[in-house]
Amino acid sequence: MTDMIKFDHPCSEGVIEKRRSQFTMAVAIGGETVLCHCPTTGRIGNIDLAGRPCLLSPSCDPGRKTRHTVEAVSLDRPEDDPKRWIGINQNAANRYVEHYLRGGGFEDMVGKGEVRREVLLGGSKLDFLVGDTYVEVKTPLQDIQLDIPGWVRTKKVAPFSSTDRFVRHITELAGSLESHQKAVLLVDFIYDNPGFRVITHSTHYEEVKDAVERAKERGVEIWQANFEITAEGVSLRKHFPIDVRKRW
Repeated sequence: MTDMIKFDHPCSEGVIEKRRSQFTMAVAIGGETVLCHCPTTGRIGNIDLAGRPCLLSPSCDPGRKTRHTVEAVSLDRPEDDPKRWIGINQNAANRYVEHYLRGGGFEDMVGKGEVRREVLLGGSKLDFLVGDTYVEVKTPLQDIQLDIPGWVRTKKVAPFSSTDRFVRHITELAGSLESHQKAVLLVDFIYDNPGFRVITHSTHYEEVKDAVERAKERGVEIWQANFEITAEGVSLRKHFPIDVRKRW
């Protein structure tokens, strides 16, 4: 897949000094420390972000308090060139998926049809309805599913506990099959994840596992998509069906 989603302006590179809050990071850019927007409120694996290289997109909004958004981080060292990037902008993930849904990049997964955003189903608002297929997108960052180099510091993290929304969405995806032909849970990563697996159990692990197994039995398909992010933009590299029941 070569059709890149190009950023309006190429990203610049910096080095994270500290994650100040859920929404901000202090980043060293050209000898200056700049407060930047962090687009994910949750944790980013178990890595200590201090010292990690990052990609920064500029903001064109003169009223915004932060001049940049941290789009990606790297497990490589600041002096390494080239670097491999892990996209962390969960807010932008659906925009990337939509681009390729509309352009036919996921045609083998959902077929052809009108692409609609944020469609009500039961008590939830699911991400997409493509023709007769509901698609819900999840972009997990609780575990970075790559080998962590020795120079990257890690930290102990608490089990993830916010699973209610996921259980509700996958249950309603399964329910949609009573009147629709197909339903897809798309687990996407803005890096080259070799294959999704559950590494750290949440506090509601058994409930989540049961909900996924019931959904699979009713016919919900689970796919994985890997995107690649660079300073210039984002590209869909591969997507494939997975049996998450074998990855617990």
